Amino acid sequence: MIFRQLFEADTSTYTYLIACERTREAALIDPVLSEMDQYLAVLKELDLKLAYTLETHVHADHITASGKLREVLGSRSVVHRDGGAQCADILVDDGDTLSVGDLQIEVRHTPGHTNGCVSYVMADRVFTGDALLIGGCGRTDFQQGDPGKLYDNIHGKLFSLPPETLVYPGHDYQGNTVSTIGREMAENPRLGGGKQRDEFIQLMTNLNMAYPRHIDRALPANQACGNVNS
Repeated sequence: MIFRQLFEADTSTYTYLIACERTREAALIDPVLSEMDQYLAVLKELDLKLAYTLETHVHADHITASGKLREVLGSRSVVHRDGGAQCADILVDDGDTLSVGDLQIEVRHTPGHTNGCVSYVMADRVFTGDALLIGGCGRTDFQQGDPGKLYDNIHGKLFSLPPETLVYPGHDYQGNTVSTIGREMAENPRLGGGKQRDEFIQLMTNLNMAYPRHIDRALPANQACGNVNS
């Protein structure tokens, strides 16, 4: 497998490139519109054909590049059916699978941050978007957030993965790049170390975080697959 972890500094967003070495088919997970030139350059450098853009959810902090990549390269955009982006080419649900050449990707529906959150599971790794972060998790106070639902899905659908499974999140604000399921189960301050559901709900309910600074522009654009004029 070809793998690259790319970073957009303004919103501390990770985008992931995965590709099949044999077929040269590729997918980008959570691409950011401002980074289009970087994606096109990497795909050209590695001689890859972009088959899919995979969204972990409809984002409130950046505008997706999925629509522009579809326009330029003919890739197909993938969003969960509850995400609110009917413009996507493929609306997935829990348990669906996608093939990128010889690579298999399982969709796990992990709502709680938003209704349409998914995690993408591969043989040795999981891309968790904003559901499970390294030492944290996504906020639950807007965009259909539900702390109880997030707790249940992280414990039921992510912490049930093998402990050595690599965790690649949608964001990190401290320079971390990768964790493991076992480490997050043991050490995550919000969710690990035996943290009980009611404790988690109380914690998340009292975070009192600032209003997302890009949400008023990003959310409607992402519901239109990155069309900033919508």
